[in-house]
Amino acid sequence: MSAQFPPTVSDDSESDLRAVLIAHYHLSPQAIDAIYAAMETSHLKFSEMAQHMGFVTAEDVEQALDRIGGGNENSTSPIETAILKLSSDRRMVLRQGERVNPGAKLILAHDPDNPRSETLRALRTELLLLNEGRGANMVAVLSPCAGEGRSQLAAELAISFAQLGRRTLLVDADLRKPQQHLLFGATNDYGLSQAISRNEKPQYHPVVGLMQMHLLTAGPIPSNPLELLSDGRFERLLLDWRNNFEFVVLDTPPISQCADGLAIATMAARVLVVSRAQHTSFKSTRDMLRRLATTQSKILGAVLNHF
Repeated sequence: MSAQFPPTVSDDSESDLRAVLIAHYHLSPQAIDAIYAAMETSHLKFSEMAQHMGFVTAEDVEQALDRIGGGNENSTSPIETAILKLSSDRRMVLRQGERVNPGAKLILAHDPDNPRSETLRALRTELLLLNEGRGANMVAVLSPCAGEGRSQLAAELAISFAQLGRRTLLVDADLRKPQQHLLFGATNDYGLSQAISRNEKPQYHPVVGLMQMHLLTAGPIPSNPLELLSDGRFERLLLDWRNNFEFVVLDTPPISQCADGLAIATMAARVLVVSRAQHTSFKSTRDMLRRLATTQSKILGAVLNHF
């Protein structure tokens, strides 16, 4: 018997439907990856493919559509009401900047079959399994030295989370030599540095092709980057991001050059360490780990780049 799908929905509704299905029916990272992989060779949408593969039923999809449609809240359970709130939070109005495009270096956004893309999806799955469930899955990406691929990894990691249809923020917290605006072809006239120094709402850039992803650039290089990142206003921004996004990835300056990354690691509490084969010295890595120990942040894992 062929599967029966719910009525056709718009792309905007499909995004909310996908979010409710993932949250309410607890689709595993492996199931989500399998659905997206199958979608690459099919015209089916996420909700349709999830039903076709047996992860949800037609009734599940219909009920999810009813929730999105704003049914009688009094008839929902506390859990369902929380899911409705999550869905409405996804439509939170942000201070929007220009739309930006992932550049050619961000392979995952353009070539899902590339071996690097598969490796990134595997890393994403491992990080998802480590999520402790308290607010956003926040991770600061750190490296001992420059030229180790830290910024590219941070960008592609954020892209990988957004490809799950999850609300994702990429923050360029490298206020010394920022790279994210270059990777996405964005202007850098306004960014994190002004948001902190002026105590203003940040300006987030929507990413073309990734409806749930936003980029916050670093902004012009300030004269006091460490002081800004140690300011209580930056910590309050982190709290806002924890409450309003599902995944937050922070790019940072090299640890060997400044203490900025240590300040960020202390507040983010979770870090991913990056080094480069035949480039990063053992001494640099050892010194970074020693200094990270003072932050009491949790090291989620280490990535060794080969390029």
